[in-house]
Amino acid sequence: MDAIDLRLVDLLRGNARISYAELARQVGLSAPAVHERIGKLESTGVLRGYRADVHPESVGLGVTALIGLVEDSAADTDAVLDALRCMPEIESCYFMAGTESFLCLARVGTIAELEQLIMRLNRTAGIANTRTSVTLSTKWENRPRPLTG
Repeated sequence: MDAIDLRLVDLLRGNARISYAELARQVGLSAPAVHERIGKLESTGVLRGYRADVHPESVGLGVTALIGLVEDSAADTDAVLDALRCMPEIESCYFMAGTESFLCLARVGTIAELEQLIMRLNRTAGIANTRTSVTLSTKWENRPRPLTG
């Protein structure tokens, strides 16, 4: 990736709906050249997708929790991950160094729904225990780090 590709990625991270014409104007290339570069960034997996950034509370997901999962000593990590993927409440899952094997970000509508999710997690084969922190508010998330100066 060269400086122009990094700038394109930066611009798309800020606004995935920006037009090719505007991207071209900002990086000093033609729209077809930008289109070709973006196609290459997509095909190589640098750009993995384009998503709508939805305010969770607006769609009934007012409770956000961070849930640490400790695997038991006989756990099949792939089976645990497969089980986690089947839980739509879990938006993100990170493999961790330390006591907890995974840290998951979950969003649900109510504390009762969070309780149900935690009970399901604790009954999942391979999970020894969980540790949950409920957020009080979100100050920011998904803030893109600038890739270029």
